[in-house]
Amino acid sequence: MSLTLATPQTSTVTPALAPREQEALRHIAAGCTYLQTARHMGLSKHTVDAYLRRIRAKLGINSTAEMTRLAISLGL
Repeated sequence: MSLTLATPQTSTVTPALAPREQEALRHIAAGCTYLQTARHMGLSKHTVDAYLRRIRAKLGINSTAEMTRLAISLGL
């Protein structure tokens, strides 16, 4: 009997992020705080928080470190 190991075929298609979500992600990945990001984007910090919550929900991300890794992999 012969066993063959196969790697699972998982699709890692990333849902499209809105342009403002990408911009917020870029600022956070660059080390800006929510307040600094809000000032750069001309928004309230609550709006920035909402953008980042949506990103986390869309992508199943739980931490800022994961968001930073995502931003780097997307070239933001």
